[in-house]
Amino acid sequence: MKSTQDLTNKHILVLGYAMTGKSVVDFLVKQGANVALNDRGDLSTDPSVSFLIEQGVKVVDGGHPLELLDGDLDFIVKNPGIPYSIPILEEALKRNIPIYTDIELSSRYAVCPIVGITGSNGKTTTTALLYEMLKNRGRGEAHLAGNIGIPTLDIVQNATDSDIIVMEVSSFQLEGTEQFHPHIAVLTNIFEAHLDYHGSRENYVQAKLKLIANQTSDDYLIYNYDQPELHDLVADSPAVRIPFSTMRVDEYVRSHGIYEEAGVIYYQGEALFNTDLIQIPGEHNVQNVIAAVAVALIEGIELASIKEEINKYQGMPHRIQPIGEFNGRRYYNDSKATNITATITALDSFEEPIVYIGGGLDRGNTFEELEAHLKYVKVAALYGETREKMRESFVAAGVPVVEVFETLEEAVAFADGHAEVGEVVLFSPSCASWDQFKNYEIRGVNFVEAVERLNK
Repeated sequence: MKSTQDLTNKHILVLGYAMTGKSVVDFLVKQGANVALNDRGDLSTDPSVSFLIEQGVKVVDGGHPLELLDGDLDFIVKNPGIPYSIPILEEALKRNIPIYTDIELSSRYAVCPIVGITGSNGKTTTTALLYEMLKNRGRGEAHLAGNIGIPTLDIVQNATDSDIIVMEVSSFQLEGTEQFHPHIAVLTNIFEAHLDYHGSRENYVQAKLKLIANQTSDDYLIYNYDQPELHDLVADSPAVRIPFSTMRVDEYVRSHGIYEEAGVIYYQGEALFNTDLIQIPGEHNVQNVIAAVAVALIEGIELASIKEEINKYQGMPHRIQPIGEFNGRRYYNDSKATNITATITALDSFEEPIVYIGGGLDRGNTFEELEAHLKYVKVAALYGETREKMRESFVAAGVPVVEVFETLEEAVAFADGHAEVGEVVLFSPSCASWDQFKNYEIRGVNFVEAVERLNK
């Protein structure tokens, strides 16, 4: 593990003690820092906290008192999900106290290259598939980390210089970076998302672009050329730029990038494989796959190995995940679709009649954007806080049957009863889960279990 900063006796405040916070505290204690841990919840019953206190960690729970900022505080490491709008962080910004997330420390202390992958949609699929490809590097070890559910500092502490870290990074994580420097960066796309956190689309985009802020001419940037805005945003990057495209193939992409034409994937003019090798549905997944392929080729993975991994890959849980075929109806779990853009992607992935299930937390937005993508939806079962708002858009789009329910289980039962042979039952909520579920994973598991109960 390299060191760009000696943390011995540095005074550091860690905000939040979820999975990421635990890894941050563990890392900082091992580095000899003076650590204060703060969480708004009650930590008194957590046995790991007692152990930290024995190691000299100051623990303050039940709120975020501003007094924690007093004294000689070097910086704060916060859980990515904690907004900057809470009083303690607003005051820290006024005092010019640096506020980081865990990926900033990971970048400073990692001895091996990092592949950083972000985007409004597709980053998890791209990250997971690329990880499978890079297992076959023939040198060192490939590690999976980041927003995909594995704390980055847990990986950094044990990685060697011959390894590589495949890191999914979110806008929440990137917002708290300063020196974060992936050797290979992947930008899958940029749409409007998380405005309740970032405050504006411009702020959201700028957070995403922190992925490439510190890249040099020795680095690589793979980006979505089908989005002209994204092409313009990365135009000044000194990194070696490799565009990928499935819709806007021109001479620039043919010369410099990876692309799909007439069902064939090409890299800089050389045919690689046919798209029927790809097992996960949707045009968006062709883009995710070829972005991963570009990185694998940079890393010297043999084409035969790349093709084998693509053909084996069945997708991520909760992201247009095939659940099974029951009585001639195909069921898909897309619980990870926590925004409208993700649901549009899912809806556009099918040409069969769709029985749609959606709804969830009301963030104040409306759903008119969905209307143009509902042409294959014959039945909609809507639930949760947004059910009435969504009903307005589905009725306006001319969906023949639209019903609303209080709970997901009720909506699934209705959808199951109205789906016919040859149709797709798609759960793609278009909303966050927090009105009824702790996270989208638990929501997805509840959907799968409801389907299995109905189709025993």
